Amino acid sequence: MRRATRPAFAALTMATTVTTLAALSACTSTDSGSGATGGKKDTLTLGMSADIQGWDPSNQPGYQGWTGEAVYQSLIQCDALGKPQPDAAESWTFKKDNTGVTFQLRSGMKFSDGTPVDSAAVKASIAYIGQHGGQAARFASMRVDTPDSRTVVIAVPKPNPTLVGRMCEAKLASPKFLASGQVNKAPVGSGPYTLDQSATTSGSVYTFAKNDAYWNAKAYPYKKLVIKKITSETAVLNALKTGQLDGSLITQATYNEAEASGLKVVKLRGNTTRLLLTDHQGKKIPALGNVNVRRAMNMVFDKEAMAKDLYRGLASPAVQIFRPGSSAYIKDLKDPYPYNVEKAKDLMAKAGYAKGFTVEIPFMQGQNLEALIPVVKQQLGLLNITVKQVTLSGPNAISELLSGKYPMPLWQLGNYGESLQDIADYVLPDGIWNVMHQPDPTVAKLYDKVLTSSGQESAAAQQEINRYISDQAWFVPMAYPDGFYAHSSKIRVPTMSDSSALNPLLRDFK
Repeated sequence: MRRATRPAFAALTMATTVTTLAALSACTSTDSGSGATGGKKDTLTLGMSADIQGWDPSNQPGYQGWTGEAVYQSLIQCDALGKPQPDAAESWTFKKDNTGVTFQLRSGMKFSDGTPVDSAAVKASIAYIGQHGGQAARFASMRVDTPDSRTVVIAVPKPNPTLVGRMCEAKLASPKFLASGQVNKAPVGSGPYTLDQSATTSGSVYTFAKNDAYWNAKAYPYKKLVIKKITSETAVLNALKTGQLDGSLITQATYNEAEASGLKVVKLRGNTTRLLLTDHQGKKIPALGNVNVRRAMNMVFDKEAMAKDLYRGLASPAVQIFRPGSSAYIKDLKDPYPYNVEKAKDLMAKAGYAKGFTVEIPFMQGQNLEALIPVVKQQLGLLNITVKQVTLSGPNAISELLSGKYPMPLWQLGNYGESLQDIADYVLPDGIWNVMHQPDPTVAKLYDKVLTSSGQESAAAQQEINRYISDQAWFVPMAYPDGFYAHSSKIRVPTMSDSSALNPLLRDFK
């Protein structure tokens, strides 16, 4: 067998990284970080690497989702382990069989348009999410009853052990706003901040004023919040070093320089880099319906070389998609598809696809894919698989990404501390990232075990699901990359509340 050498792999990936960073450095003055208000005691200025897709509460990102977190409340907040904490609801009772929950809302809350945050508003918000955005399927079947203005009773038709997570994700917005047809114009929420439109330029800078009426305003010590879209990592680092930004995500490329410059750097380990092979039945791309094709695609990636060279040693090889330490994670699992290009070619021939096929992979700027996608193109090319990169942008980019139009996304997806959430997002047929939404009888049978078990029995059932999707090669896991959040020494980030461990949340900044 002829094996690609790691020095050759390193030369490709390092050159790609340098080229990408050089291209990103050629940004406009809007992206330069100039005019930021970082460093002022009452102002928190953060950088984000990708723009938001609008203000629709059903379409707010979990990754770098500070704008949505600023303006919208949820019924409850999830902590780092996925456990419920108060927000619009001051108390709650989940049914033991995971078929529903009753919330008691706190009194006196109002949206920024003056309308009350009451049970009718919660019902309108749940109904809206059930008809819009990538999570619609998760909420469409929920029945919401409102016995009085402060009581909300939510029922689901079958047991849902991820119900806590769903309730943390649901953003609440004014019913008048939701009915206006102008949800992307400006937000009308009840979160810790309100949008200052006079100091906001869409696609560039978003400015917020503190909402002192928010029930937990003390958890957000800054009177003013500024979030700037800066796509160039060079510009980000310069803005951090000169005090124009207080904090931003950075990557392996600037990690050493950030530390050397005196910035505080928080390490995050919540990602798994992966290809998602969601067309298991081959309905859109017939080749993906063959398990040998999916297995062959796993075998052309040298995970150790990727961790060492592409991620500069700041990553670990990944042979499964779940986060180490979570219930579904299988400790000491050997790589079921070790790097072997010749054997991968044999599997392609066995499947009848020696000549390969063509596939479109969606691409969005600012998602740490710039250096990765050329490597994916090269390695799949060894199997005669032609990758066509499709760039997505604009307000419909996320919806298009998750629509099923592209059944093989490449993404650095976050992993939850609670692996049930991963199974719901990536494995179940209604999962937001299982974009083709194809049912699988084995997954359904195994998940039934999860629904009727707890503790060690639940963990064992989740690990069975892990083994099955590994055997069927539903994913091409590549690496567990370290994430990095760099911030000024003038601020503190003492906790990390994000259950996906992707970035600090607004309430973490002190």
